[in-house]
Amino acid sequence: MMTLKDIFCQEKAINALQLAFVGDKVAHAYIFAGNDGVGKFTTARKFAKLLLCKNPFFTAEHAEAAEKKHKINSACSAVSAVNEFADSCGNCESCRLFEAGSHPDFEHVYKELIEFTEDGENKVPPVEFPIDVVREFVIEKVSSKPTLSTRKVFILTEAEKLNNPSQNCLLKVLEEPPGYCCIILICTRPDKLVPTIRSRCQILRFGPVAENKIIEKLNEIGLDEKRAKFFSRFVGGSIGLACLYARLEQNGANLYQTKTELVDVIAKLEYKDSVELAEDFQQQSKDLAALWAKIDPGTSKTDINRKAAKTIVQVVIAALHDAMLVNLDNGDKIVNFDQPEQIKTLARRFDAEQAAREIADCFKMLNWVESSVNEKLIFEHLLLNLAETDKIISKL
Repeated sequence: MMTLKDIFCQEKAINALQLAFVGDKVAHAYIFAGNDGVGKFTTARKFAKLLLCKNPFFTAEHAEAAEKKHKINSACSAVSAVNEFADSCGNCESCRLFEAGSHPDFEHVYKELIEFTEDGENKVPPVEFPIDVVREFVIEKVSSKPTLSTRKVFILTEAEKLNNPSQNCLLKVLEEPPGYCCIILICTRPDKLVPTIRSRCQILRFGPVAENKIIEKLNEIGLDEKRAKFFSRFVGGSIGLACLYARLEQNGANLYQTKTELVDVIAKLEYKDSVELAEDFQQQSKDLAALWAKIDPGTSKTDINRKAAKTIVQVVIAALHDAMLVNLDNGDKIVNFDQPEQIKTLARRFDAEQAAREIADCFKMLNWVESSVNEKLIFEHLLLNLAETDKIISKL
């Protein structure tokens, strides 16, 4: 069973939490900031389990092991380990109830809980984090004292999706929190939170997970070496997203084959084919979203559709980034290492500066996806812009 000491590549955040716990200076509220899938939620759960544990233990052995790990794994953030490493015992009543998902002093709060609010019956999973969920699962429960442990812990995932009413509601707790309360906001975009919330929370940054660790995990799941290496680079250090893609692959998504075809299409792209290819991109996105919804039925369909469309756009971004790297150096760390000829073709069409401009335009497309712009228009713009740029370059 994984504990705090088993979390890798997040030593700086873990060390800060250790110092706070050992020094009895645990903050009443934290923001765990970083990309999706880098260990924020896992760390939050393990820290919550430690805070609620009746018999936490302290060992110098764990601290020494952590310090050794910092020195060995240069791909991860290295900081000095604390003198004693605290962890939950795993055996007390609190730990057993926590692992069983029935601890009375722990709440995992997420936007899909709208279904279980007083007026939420038959409501579809929301895109934003609604105020009713914050009110009923945080505000109303914070006021009651702990029943089993000495603390109450609340973890709010996707905190960047808290709308203005929800944030204002949450602010009431953060302004005058009970001494026994610890609230952890899991957030990919802290800038989406109002300054008054950020100022009342301790912010801990979580960085990317090392490539070798992600490959190792994907091999365990069952991906072959080539696909594991591709996805480990494609996700930019997000082990959670890499594992999700692995699940999609094992359920027939053929995402690796799809990306192979898309990169080939981009390398051969001609202006006259752009509109027709945009329809193919849109269909690939729909097919991916349909399968994604089957393996993750509790998530909003709007969220899944956006994630699928963004995945397709990110395939294009990765190919352009590879082309930029090839123009800047030898491209040893390109994502599409398995399609070197296609990347060289793109590198000949776009120099580093031109590739960077195209990447910037692709990021605009990601914003369009978030704003619910029609997918076909997004892919048409993306491909027409790539083809038009190449057309202009050819005339010069």
